[in-house]
Amino acid sequence: MQARIYKPSKSAMTSGRAKTKTWVLEFVDNDAKRSVDPLMGWTSIDDTSGQVRLTFHTREQAIDYAQSQGMTFTVEPTHERKRLVKSYSANFDADRKQPWTH
Repeated sequence: MQARIYKPSKSAMTSGRAKTKTWVLEFVDNDAKRSVDPLMGWTSIDDTSGQVRLTFHTREQAIDYAQSQGMTFTVEPTHERKRLVKSYSANFDADRKQPWTH
């Protein structure tokens, strides 16, 4: 079974970073059989492992779990965001880099 290990990024809808501290192991099924219900048109799948998301505190714990279960896995690198430190008082500095526009 193929798995993907990654650290989730922050949601675009919020400014908080609450769910970005843990590592996630998701199952990847490329060959799962999908079928369409003829009456309602809903799509269903035979294998529900694609809906399972396991969370771990560290990357090593996720890798150890995948290895103990005999899974093949890929680890995606994390992308740490750059924090821009801004302050309101910087608008009034004497050595301001951009001149006033008004």
